[in-house]
Amino acid sequence: MSDSPLHSLAQFALVKERRSVVPYSFVRSFRLLPLEQREELWLVAVAGISNNLGLDPLKLLLGPQIQEVACSEQALEEAIEICFQGSRFVPTEESGPIASQEGLEGYDLLGRSGEELSPVALLDDVLLEAIQRGASDIHFEPQEDGLSVRIRVDGVLSNRRLLPAQFKAQILTRVKVLSHLDIAEQRLPQDGRLRLRVGARQIDFRVSTLPVLGGERIVLRILDRGNLELGLTHLQMPEELLERLLRYLSRTEGMLLVTGPTGSGKTTTLYSALKQIDSSEINLMTVEDPIEYRLPGVAQIGVNPKIDLTFAAALRHVLRQDPDVVMVGEIRDAETAQIAVQAALTGHLVLSTLHTNDAPSALTRLVDMGIEPFLLSSSVIGVLAQRLVRCLCPHCRQPDPLHPGFFIGAGCDRCLGSGYRGRRAAYELMAVTGKIQRQVVESADAARLRDIALEEGMRTLRDDGLRIAALGETSLSEVLRVTRGSEE
Repeated sequence: MSDSPLHSLAQFALVKERRSVVPYSFVRSFRLLPLEQREELWLVAVAGISNNLGLDPLKLLLGPQIQEVACSEQALEEAIEICFQGSRFVPTEESGPIASQEGLEGYDLLGRSGEELSPVALLDDVLLEAIQRGASDIHFEPQEDGLSVRIRVDGVLSNRRLLPAQFKAQILTRVKVLSHLDIAEQRLPQDGRLRLRVGARQIDFRVSTLPVLGGERIVLRILDRGNLELGLTHLQMPEELLERLLRYLSRTEGMLLVTGPTGSGKTTTLYSALKQIDSSEINLMTVEDPIEYRLPGVAQIGVNPKIDLTFAAALRHVLRQDPDVVMVGEIRDAETAQIAVQAALTGHLVLSTLHTNDAPSALTRLVDMGIEPFLLSSSVIGVLAQRLVRCLCPHCRQPDPLHPGFFIGAGCDRCLGSGYRGRRAAYELMAVTGKIQRQVVESADAARLRDIALEEGMRTLRDDGLRIAALGETSLSEVLRVTRGSEE
């Protein structure tokens, strides 16, 4: 075996070229991945102890001279994914998905056979591309001349392809079959879930169908557990804000709210907060719709309106389970708000979300829902508003000619010409101080609450966005785009 240290395999030729010279089924079975040919010698990646059963058939495929390159399991999985998601020509002995053992749900997208033009292959290509690009959503939209596919990357939708009209019905039907939906029902909206694999990565999709003119529109929300890094230290909060947030999470009672539009990362922040305080000495429980990610050691309840298990009903039962910390996925109605406030006043730390433009507006929204101002001022301890700003692509970032000291993205192949790659959050944390409490009791006017919070040193979403831009991680135009609503 090679004396090479454990390392990334990105330096080798076949990984760079995103291709493989052996079938995917062989690589998965024997955990041997050819990396590069040097004259008559083949370098082959192996993680841990060599699988001697695979060496003899590999020598028949490639030749007798094989040198093993030691690597970690993670490095091997990353290389396998790169080699097999890059193209469709890869030979394989499998005639269908790995569903023969696991059912339709859970088959491996990288293990598909190489059909060039079939509904199954086209759908798998779309799913793979979206996952590879780090998309959050896939839109299948019926058109007269085919099935339009758009993907949302870093919060922005872009057209990717137009699938042939003759496959439109078959592709939409396959999505519904994989999601365990009623394929005969095309008049009513349906919701479902499906789970697939990309190598060792497990990818969950939340599926929504909607009848529209010309057919059914299907949107898939991608829930990639492999890309989820939980923990407040991963959220790149300013140090002073993080310290204040940790103080709130150390409280034994009160309500901490996270606000922002759909897709602004609120749930990730709450999950990270739960992970931060998770302990065998604390009973953590959640009420969610839906449960997007499983949290070990946390009792998670998914609401189900079809059986009258609403947020309010589930929350009532959760409070009988002796919880210390309760996360309510979203406060949507007056009844849920009332129960959450009462829980915060009776010895529970409650974490939840609201859809408001900024932190002060959260208190105004709860008063509008019917919560008595004096109860609100005594229960809410802090409000964190957030937005996701796109990060500049490191491969094409360049100085902003109009604003010295800042940067813009020129656009390149790595970022699909957008100039951006990835996102991070900008934050606004409003502490519910004595002055804020008195103002809420007097009048929960959002503008007045905002003025008081600013007087007491609150940094706005735009302030934090400008801080990120000054670090060279995003552009001024991006900060203005995502904070426009919060500053009006």
